[in-house]
Amino acid sequence: MKVILCQDIEKLGKVGETVEVSDGFARNFLIPRKFAVSVQSASAEEMRHHLEIIQRREAKRKAEMESVAKELNAITIEFKMRAGNEEKLFGSVTTAMIAEELQKMNFNIDRKQIVLEEPIKTLGIFSVPVKLGSGVTADIKVWVSQLTDENISESVEN
Repeated sequence: MKVILCQDIEKLGKVGETVEVSDGFARNFLIPRKFAVSVQSASAEEMRHHLEIIQRREAKRKAEMESVAKELNAITIEFKMRAGNEEKLFGSVTTAMIAEELQKMNFNIDRKQIVLEEPIKTLGIFSVPVKLGSGVTADIKVWVSQLTDENISESVEN
């Protein structure tokens, strides 16, 4: 079945493209979730109208994502972790931990949007990409510093 995509779908296509998919995938997944519109069900005029609406919606969404990316680019998240010899951490900084910190800062970022090849296991400053959607990516700085005895006593007192 040929469908016109209403959203970017990874490994399938971009907004406005006409793609060939299996009937079941189109009827059971793409069309009910409004990810696509069937080519057969709509006239040429209707399709143009759908494409215009989709493109306007996508442009608005991209502008929103770019403003969020600008805010995220200015953020530095600090983690205080226990470390041993050669600045290796006891444990690691994961996407879930980064997402949790971003949630505390009122950013609605899912851990799956944070791109880490592997968890951070050493001290230092790292640039971590965050895929926001619509082709927009932000880079946040993650600073991992050593947890000292002073920091431990401060957290116990609070």
